[in-house]
Amino acid sequence: LVSHEQMMYWIAHTDANLTFVGDTVNPLTPRSAQDTTVTYCNRRTNDVCGGDCTVYTGNAKCLNAPDTQCLSATTNVGFCDRGGCGHSCNQLSTCGTRLDDGFCFTPGTASILVPST
Repeated sequence: LVSHEQMMYWIAHTDANLTFVGDTVNPLTPRSAQDTTVTYCNRRTNDVCGGDCTVYTGNAKCLNAPDTQCLSATTNVGFCDRGGCGHSCNQLSTCGTRLDDGFCFTPGTASILVPST
């Protein structure tokens, strides 16, 4: 898990190709720190997560996330091996292989469950 500030720093400095979905990310809005921001990407190189990444900011939602190899979030999210946030799921807080900048190696992820905050 990373802080809102850490996530905003990564977004501002990454070389990854970013696509934004959900609410607009605004680091100056206090309310934005209450929402969850999840970044999930399709490529891991050594301990770096990148490639094509999607950044979701918002509240409770099941995100369709095929081909996800790694992810990071500002709250504890679930990541599942099938669409629809079902079948075998794990929590980000119990990440088995940690990567740089607060990312977790999550091969086989097909969907991400964002909790209500």
